[in-house]
Amino acid sequence: MAITQTDGRATASTRSSIGSTIRAYVQLTKPRVLELLLVTTIPVMFLAEGGLPDLWLILATVIGGAMSAGSAASFNMYLDRDIDAQMKRTKNRPLVTGEVTPRGALIFSWTLAVVSTVWLLATTNWVAASLSAAAIFFYVVIYTIWLKRRTEQNIVWGGIAGCFPVIIGWSAVTESLSWTPFILFLLVFLWTPPHYWPLSMKYKGDYEEAEVPMLGATRDGIQVGLQVILYAWATIASSLLLIPVAGMGLVYTVSALVFGGWFIYESHVLYARAVRGEQIKPMRVFHASITYLTLLFVAIAIDPLLPF
Repeated sequence: MAITQTDGRATASTRSSIGSTIRAYVQLTKPRVLELLLVTTIPVMFLAEGGLPDLWLILATVIGGAMSAGSAASFNMYLDRDIDAQMKRTKNRPLVTGEVTPRGALIFSWTLAVVSTVWLLATTNWVAASLSAAAIFFYVVIYTIWLKRRTEQNIVWGGIAGCFPVIIGWSAVTESLSWTPFILFLLVFLWTPPHYWPLSMKYKGDYEEAEVPMLGATRDGIQVGLQVILYAWATIASSLLLIPVAGMGLVYTVSALVFGGWFIYESHVLYARAVRGEQIKPMRVFHASITYLTLLFVAIAIDPLLPF
């Protein structure tokens, strides 16, 4: 009986260890960032199709895109493991805690990069596969290696990698590109700074400790708040360009104006608080930006399904 209990405990321990390892590798892919992939890729596929796309194509594109984004995130954690160890926000990441070894993370990153590219090539087309590979390269090399530790404008240009899902989704359906996906690319590009800079304001001490020159850590609240306002207005302006170019209807038009107005309002509140010397609440803008983008892209998906 004692041997059976011991064997049972050993089996449970093994299962727990395997489960922990799997969870650690999943964490390398930054699952919450993958939400942006779903939020932007699928609605654009509806718009490109002018209705409901082939469900298998949606699934194949999302699987390939998730592996691609996961690869970029994993490479990022591998390269940034030194500064992650210095920041409270990232100190529990798998490479910092030792749940995943650097060698294991690197192999995992390369595997996802290769498999995602081959998968998209086999299930969608060469345009989508090429754009996916380009997104990985941009996030890892241009942003993580070159820009992140060198300039306070890092997230502006590095954020381009997060814009690729919209053109990948479009090209997966059409096997080509046009002005519509590039306007959506511009929209996400302009949205990224006012989305991320409030977060860097919240964790200003972390970025200062790690010597990463995020704008929210290098400038005061007034300067950052003003930049957030400017980019928020530019984001809304770009969203309105989609109406004449893509022939968007009433649902999208109303959504762009209402949700965009709310996003701008929250940006102005952030700036006004900084000017008055009051306590700044940057996470309100951070969460507002996520809700804005989500609702706008839901409208993008719904709009082509309606007759008006």
